[in-house]
Amino acid sequence: MSRHVVAVAVTEGAPVFELAVPCEVFGIDRSDLVDPWYELKLCAARPGPVRLASGLQVAAPHSLDELVAADTVIMAACSREVQLAPPRALADAARVAYEKGRRVVALCAGSYILAAAGLLEGRRATLHWMNGADVAGRFPGVEFDTRALYTDDGDILTSAGTGATIDLCLHIVRSDHGAAVANEVARRMVVPPHREGGQAQYATLHSRPRPARTESLAPVLEWARDRLHEPLTVSRLARRAHLSERTFARRFHDHLGTTPLQWLLQERVRLAQELLETTEETVEGIAARTGFGSGANLRHHFRRATSVSPHSYRQAFRRRDPAVRPGERGNETANAQIQR
Repeated sequence: MSRHVVAVAVTEGAPVFELAVPCEVFGIDRSDLVDPWYELKLCAARPGPVRLASGLQVAAPHSLDELVAADTVIMAACSREVQLAPPRALADAARVAYEKGRRVVALCAGSYILAAAGLLEGRRATLHWMNGADVAGRFPGVEFDTRALYTDDGDILTSAGTGATIDLCLHIVRSDHGAAVANEVARRMVVPPHREGGQAQYATLHSRPRPARTESLAPVLEWARDRLHEPLTVSRLARRAHLSERTFARRFHDHLGTTPLQWLLQERVRLAQELLETTEETVEGIAARTGFGSGANLRHHFRRATSVSPHSYRQAFRRRDPAVRPGERGNETANAQIQR
């Protein structure tokens, strides 16, 4: 099997963090999880080192021709100068890559380049919430959702700023290799495999007073994750959080941007994905372990969430053989620095 090539476009003055994330996720050899792992290429319009925002220099030895030829093409976040005047050569490269059927990704302000190339017209996309008004005025034909951490429109994916680039890169791994592999990569990076909510929880609110600081919902979320096989209701969750149902539901939506029942459904589907990948359990057995009750109920909700049946999902991802399966931590501390 040939390696899936991920090419990242590097521009002068680019933020360091958003460039480092795809290097960490795709550029480190993780063939112990999936063999072959990705091949990463850093590409630039001109040969030679590229100076980043902090003064660091990074070698980008590959050309835009190699960018276009990659399987996944990533437009990394860029400086304000590049946002105001996206280089024609880079926008053209993004358009050609898309026309060739490549998967095209924008990390944060990289969405400016895709928008300038006309690739986001009529699509839903995202980027950092602070850029929302600016980009909406410049590209009115794009539905910029500054609440989302990332968007996936099949062949075009976009992320919000900084930390959300991790969310999107892990989502790509999850799409390519399944939840168990993505979870293991996240565990090695010491980050959550999937963050709840969207950008709204981080954005500064100018149109209304900021809500009073509230206690974290993390304890009740962890409590619920350990009991997905049990009947969980909003009433039971609210009691665990020592709140009224109404206050709990409101606080839940303010923090996570969804309802408690929708969150439970997402968590149960996510657990079902991992069990389908890493165990031989029947669909009925997995339905019991995830709280769906019956195989029919699991099939219904699984298909609605993923667009495929549990059987098809297992066929697609069961052949993957992650080094560490759920619950099998082994000697992970000793190997942590070797197997990142």
